[in-house]
Amino acid sequence: MDSVPFDFSPFWISLKVATNAIFFTFFLGITAAYSLLEYRGKWKALLDSVFLAPLVLPPTVVGFLLLQLFGQYGWIGKFLQIFRFNIIFTWYAGVVAAVVVTFPLMYKTAQGAFEQVDGNLLRAAKTLGASDFRVFWQIALPLAFPGVLAGAVLAFARGLGEFGATLMLAGNIPKQTTTIPLAIYAAVEAGANQEAWLWTGIILSMSFSAIAITHLWSNKREQSQEKGKRKKEKEKLATNHQSPITNLQLPISNQGLCIHITRQLPEFDLQIALQCVDQSIGILGASGTGKSMLLKCIAGMETPSSGRIVINDKVLFDSEQKINLPSRDRHIGFLFQNYALFPHLTVAQNIAFGLPKELPTLQIKQKVSEQLHSIELQGFGDRYPHQLSGGQQQRVALARALVSQPDILLLDEPFSALDTHLRSQMERELISALSNYRGMTLLVTHNIEEAYRICTNLLILDHGQVMRYGEKYDVLENPFNLETARLTGCKNFSQINLIAPDLVEAIDWECKLQINYKYKNFPTHIGIRAHHITFLENSSNSDLPNTLPCWLVRTTETPHRMTLYIKLNTPPTHDWDYHLQAEVFKEKWFALKQYTQPLQVYLDPAQLFLT
Repeated sequence: MDSVPFDFSPFWISLKVATNAIFFTFFLGITAAYSLLEYRGKWKALLDSVFLAPLVLPPTVVGFLLLQLFGQYGWIGKFLQIFRFNIIFTWYAGVVAAVVVTFPLMYKTAQGAFEQVDGNLLRAAKTLGASDFRVFWQIALPLAFPGVLAGAVLAFARGLGEFGATLMLAGNIPKQTTTIPLAIYAAVEAGANQEAWLWTGIILSMSFSAIAITHLWSNKREQSQEKGKRKKEKEKLATNHQSPITNLQLPISNQGLCIHITRQLPEFDLQIALQCVDQSIGILGASGTGKSMLLKCIAGMETPSSGRIVINDKVLFDSEQKINLPSRDRHIGFLFQNYALFPHLTVAQNIAFGLPKELPTLQIKQKVSEQLHSIELQGFGDRYPHQLSGGQQQRVALARALVSQPDILLLDEPFSALDTHLRSQMERELISALSNYRGMTLLVTHNIEEAYRICTNLLILDHGQVMRYGEKYDVLENPFNLETARLTGCKNFSQINLIAPDLVEAIDWECKLQINYKYKNFPTHIGIRAHHITFLENSSNSDLPNTLPCWLVRTTETPHRMTLYIKLNTPPTHDWDYHLQAEVFKEKWFALKQYTQPLQVYLDPAQLFLT
């Protein structure tokens, strides 16, 4: 009696079903995951529940529901009958069942992968003019691809093992719909344990092979990245300095910024009314006052509640005319706090990303080469961001922001996460780059000294309101209001009573002072900056106005300066009983320690200001 040859058809049917199913699952899963990534509407919870339902429902229930849809009386089944096409009890039904069952795995894994991508990278791409599809295709998907690939492999393995829904929808027809799980079930039912073990070994080998290949690829990728990091550390040890950015070819923009917007925030309303044509503006304010929100509104990352934004006669936003240009069309440069360089793109590709795609390839290469030369990183075009030092990354990010010649450059606290030495170095490099830039620059910072060194003008914000705007020297010398004085570093204030146009009573300091300050409105406070307080020698002539005796209450120390807490006219009674804070260099402090108390302090009328 001839032996019956072993039927390998379940292997090929399973492979065909799982391969076709993962093709559809892959695209459907990542599309759904990316679409819901930033969606915050009321339907998100419902959509998420529907997408994940096949993961928690019994496979037989899923199969039954599919049978009701694709069956002879189901609405999809009736529609397909118009074309004389039947899915039930064909291998197509196995594909449909596998797609539905594996979709939740693909969707949830892809969703987690996309959520791990730094949102600043996506926003940076949009400010560089990239469309939503290009942001997805060139930034989000490549960065999330390891996670997406893992989801695809898990979905493929799950598709190979699908049983319940496949049995309900496709049946168990030999050589047509019998997959490996169905063959195992039939073999066990017939008592053919050897055949069942054979098919079990085959499907385990297929699943483990797919997972092993994914792990090998992932490990190879991580080893490549670690190798690049080690190479970077060796180069860092080989050189102890970074060359400054020089000779950047940048646009000229003289028409300026006109902004008049309102943005409702949880704690206050951001209300900005400003028109300026100045080259560089430092934006100062306490945390949560709307500084970064202002930049995001200009860049199109946030939408104002109402108002209008115009740069160089180009309307970016107008609530009345229903104009709200997307970030990609605003032609702005944005330098993020962490630089937001695309880690999967080379230095050259990062710089070229901001250039119009319609430019000829030769012209793009030429512009990239010019930028690499201008930032003195020739030969670095094929490197990746993780192979660069912090200073080099900043240069690349700045070159990328400016290569397309934006109308305005926005800097959102680019130095806040750096240590003192690196902050100082990068600040010098940025100043060097901006010295050749003729467009507008807006720098958000908490550091008054940083803003003073980099910018020509200062904009002071407090709780969403513009408190002061003007040239930096004028803002510091004439703050006009108490909040501006505080935000620009002044520590000494007192309420006042006006005695004469040039004489006031400082209530909190318990003294009368001559002033040399022109004021229009009725002032309520007097102030003087700590470094403007002068100490006189005890033997010197004290005929100067505003020369008062003072007692030292306590001191605090920094590497180069001393802060002296002093009380005027009478000795202190405790450590917090003081009127003024004065700052002196340590050389002066060593001399002051030799003087007997009370010391003589001089409050120069020219340095006193009223608010």
